Amino acid sequence: MRFIIKNSHLHPVFEKIQHSLPVTQIDSIPQPSPNPNFSFNEQLQQLLTGKQLLHDDLEHSIEEIHSHYENGYIQYRKPISYQNNKPFCVRCGNNQFFAHFPCSRCHEEDCAYCRHCIMMGRVSACTPLLTWSGPEFPLFKARNALKWEGQLSKGQEAASNAVKLTIIEQKELLVWAVCGAGKTEVLFNGINEALLFGQRVCIATPRTDVVLELAPRLKKVFPDTTVAALYGGSEDRHRPAQLIIATTHQLFRFYQAFDTLVVDEVDAFPYSKDETLQYAVQQARKSPSSMIYLTATPNKKWQAQCRSGKRNYMTIPARFHRFSLPVPEFTWCGNWEKLVEKQRLPNIVTRWLKERIDAGRQALLFLPKIAKMEKVLPIVQRLHTNIQAVHAEDPDRKEKVQNMREKKTLVLLTTTILERGVTFPNIDVAVLGAEDRIFTESALVQIAGRVGRSADAPTGNITFFHYGKTKAMVRAKKQIMNMNAEARKKGLIND
Repeated sequence: MRFIIKNSHLHPVFEKIQHSLPVTQIDSIPQPSPNPNFSFNEQLQQLLTGKQLLHDDLEHSIEEIHSHYENGYIQYRKPISYQNNKPFCVRCGNNQFFAHFPCSRCHEEDCAYCRHCIMMGRVSACTPLLTWSGPEFPLFKARNALKWEGQLSKGQEAASNAVKLTIIEQKELLVWAVCGAGKTEVLFNGINEALLFGQRVCIATPRTDVVLELAPRLKKVFPDTTVAALYGGSEDRHRPAQLIIATTHQLFRFYQAFDTLVVDEVDAFPYSKDETLQYAVQQARKSPSSMIYLTATPNKKWQAQCRSGKRNYMTIPARFHRFSLPVPEFTWCGNWEKLVEKQRLPNIVTRWLKERIDAGRQALLFLPKIAKMEKVLPIVQRLHTNIQAVHAEDPDRKEKVQNMREKKTLVLLTTTILERGVTFPNIDVAVLGAEDRIFTESALVQIAGRVGRSADAPTGNITFFHYGKTKAMVRAKKQIMNMNAEARKKGLIND
């Protein structure tokens, strides 16, 4: 599609005529003032409020969409801008991955498009981003949205109050909470406060399985609030909702949408490494708005900002059951990889496994690489047949994890795919090859956090088998011990 400017308005044309341009090449896009007498389409209002969508995302005709633009109810935004003659995707923030193609819409031979966010629909130089500029779709103001009778621990309550105040004051807060501290419950009162004011709230997380876990929990405690779960293939994609739980990738479709935005597992891949996802989070916020970050393992930069007072934060250094965090044991096991090639394990590792098997106690054994894990599996299966292995590309991954939850599997070998987001009560954990660089401080803290999460089994063993201690191992152990020390000082643990 191309546009010409006539009477200070854009007008779409479908041929390459004189003075017509793709929207990206127009210096300044005129935006008509809202016409109060215009009868706008409420479905378009619902679909586009707080969104940035393409024509192809909508079933409405170009003519109907353009009539809303002419009357000031839809804004056309450039999909690609140029900074120092370099393309920049306005939707996802990509400034590196672009390609060109002969386009039948704008009739240019080299129409640029963004390769990075193409899975959300192709953003090309001639396809404007559509945003609602009329009155927002009205949201329900609840008298008391929260229906939860649970009890917060002392540490949770302090964090909950800080979250609520941050939302009221529209500021930013990092909640640095140990694994198993009950971060989700800490959000309830703050979310309730936002909903009472008729605000729109989003909880964003890097992983789909967390969305699927959180959505039913939040629907249960906010039963009178419209809740949508957004991820690849979600049926809630166009559902108008006041409370949204979404993968961070889904935020590419939002623009100045949320009064309160929560980013869970802010340290997790891919969000922590992908600047476009971080761009999407910022673009999805209203101005002003509140931002809450949740993590058990902030990176070194954020930890330094917390210590220096440059970042507002609140710690929850203890779990709700008031037991201290299990501290990792460092155990040297020699050149384990060389032994594995000979179809053997270090004696000390075999002994650790056999003790759990003989006691009928479930265990997780983390390994750095799939190839190594596949070689270790038949070795440990000599000890017991009820041992499985799982990794990210495993087609039976969900079934194997469920078998572990149902205690049908005694020992599960795994890569870092299970370092977070899973809870197995009454379990011991070991890492074989803890010296490998894939086991960062963050990963090791998360892995240690699998132990002792249940109130019925608040203790357990976490062992790092290594062929040489690393700084990551030492820092991870220190972080856990520091949290225990802080929790004791605040009277949050009993042991």
